[in-house]
Amino acid sequence: MKAVGYFHERARRGNVRRSVGEQNRAFLDFCTQHGYEIAATFLDTNDAEDADAGFVQMLSYLKRDGRGFMVVVVDGPGVLGPDLGKAAMRLLMIEATGVQVLSDQTGQEVAKQLVDTWADRGDGTPVSERVRTAMRRKAVRGEALGRPPYGYRVGARHRLEMVPEEAVVVRYIFRLYLQEDMGIRLIAGQLNADGIKTRRGGNWSMVSVRDLLKNRTYLGTYSRFGVKVPDSHPALVSTDDFRRVQEKMQARNTGGRKRTVQPFLLSGLAYCGRCRNRLIGVSRRQTWTTRDGEEKKASYRYYQCESRTNQNSCGYNTQRAAELEAAVRENLAGDTMNAQKIHRAGNTDAFVLDLLTQKAKILARMKRVQRQVEELVADAAHGHITIERMRTLGAEHAREQVELESELTATEERIAAQEGEGQRQHHLEELRSEVVEGWDSTPFAQLREQLREVVDRIEVDGEEMRLFLRP
Repeated sequence: MKAVGYFHERARRGNVRRSVGEQNRAFLDFCTQHGYEIAATFLDTNDAEDADAGFVQMLSYLKRDGRGFMVVVVDGPGVLGPDLGKAAMRLLMIEATGVQVLSDQTGQEVAKQLVDTWADRGDGTPVSERVRTAMRRKAVRGEALGRPPYGYRVGARHRLEMVPEEAVVVRYIFRLYLQEDMGIRLIAGQLNADGIKTRRGGNWSMVSVRDLLKNRTYLGTYSRFGVKVPDSHPALVSTDDFRRVQEKMQARNTGGRKRTVQPFLLSGLAYCGRCRNRLIGVSRRQTWTTRDGEEKKASYRYYQCESRTNQNSCGYNTQRAAELEAAVRENLAGDTMNAQKIHRAGNTDAFVLDLLTQKAKILARMKRVQRQVEELVADAAHGHITIERMRTLGAEHAREQVELESELTATEERIAAQEGEGQRQHHLEELRSEVVEGWDSTPFAQLREQLREVVDRIEVDGEEMRLFLRP
């Protein structure tokens, strides 16, 4: 059996700081006492530029094939993170590789030690249990938390109250779907044609109609934090009608076949030249029988204006996917391209602004995942779930966090690569040639990322297309 040691300069045991030398001696003593063969050791320092570099190297080491039975040994939860929440995330990331994490002090699993510490902790932790408990109590009383759904408002007693003019629209949507047999897209188009606006004053879309039809709040039952309070507010639809709607939506969704989603190369780049909304990828499948009785199948892929697809508005601006993608490649390959350079926003390159926005979104997602892990540990600490259940649920969060950290690193590298006008222009020209030459051989995800770096947007209206390049 082999053991991997992980040390950190910030490590503390209780309130006492532990030096790297002390951590290493404790690790060696643990391996000698329990008969473990030392496989490797990894160290992280307090250097901001190389933060967690050792941890990343260790994860890569643990994912190697043929590693055999192995454990990671640490001096305690404090080695894994500056607070219990971050330590929990790092712990789950290690365990997601299939490796157990032990404490060299007790020989116990660090997961149990971390949960016990969380249960005994004082104030100042990442997740406030007092706030969480108070919100649970409010949910039990049926008091509304967060923004109320369309058709309701929060009343004086913090209960949901009906908004008469919106309640009429909710019942109208259910009637169109059930009695008029209209699909979700047609309902969105009908609402927009009738001049009915959403609560924010915008147009209805397929997503907003679908979410409304699936919202169980309209049955009069309030549900939050796993708590359900029947008859907490006025119902807008009957139980029978709601059930029939769900059955009908389920039948339409399944359609007797398993749905596979294939991404589109120009998603997020192609726009309608008429209404300036995005063109979204649409797949159509067709089955027919020939005169000889042979069954034929075919699938078609299009880019279609989102306004028409989701809101049943705008004209019939639809492009065959293969033809539009070929036209984009041809324009990129031409010596005198039908392309325009976009203007800069102030002194900052537009692509850098996009990258900074992308970085902010990644950080926001990482913060959300971190919060979800902290809530799992809190639930385990208070006996709401077992430690094994915490591991199972947390494994997916840990894998997502690893992917997000990889995305963040790549994005930060791309931001740094944009320094220098001449260097950037040369880089974009080389990348444009690489896109054209490797169009058929480059992996899909890589080609799409390259296109986003070279192309700002593509505007299409019928046979007319305008390609806007990054400056």
